[in-house]
Amino acid sequence: MDQPEEPLTTVPDLEKSDPSFAQQVQRLHQLTVYGRWLFVGCLWLTIAPVSLWGLREEISLWQQYFTWVAVRFGLFYHPLSTFGLAFCIGMTAAVLVWQSRNILLGLPQQEKQRLEKQVYRIRQQGRTHPLWKWVCD
Repeated sequence: MDQPEEPLTTVPDLEKSDPSFAQQVQRLHQLTVYGRWLFVGCLWLTIAPVSLWGLREEISLWQQYFTWVAVRFGLFYHPLSTFGLAFCIGMTAAVLVWQSRNILLGLPQQEKQRLEKQVYRIRQQGRTHPLWKWVCD
């Protein structure tokens, strides 16, 4: 008779019972949060100024005679600048929604398992792993 197969987990139960393991998973999650916000900050420091520079003539026009039609046409005729600003705004909104969901609802089970597997791999590799210092020390 066929037995139903249990899902294979790469993280041994020994690791999950270790009290420092949960703390290391939490540290890795914090690093993920900081990394995402660092990425968004870099976008706003690099792409946004270039995009705004491309719209400088339209922005001066908007300051004199602001209408939504002027904004629409200014963005329509400068697609690279529009895409750059939209990317910055979109990534900021995505990180805000992601972090809000994690705060309000907690981490999804799939995300917890991914973090646990990553901490297990960091522990296996030891001090040579680039994240060892921040996660395991």
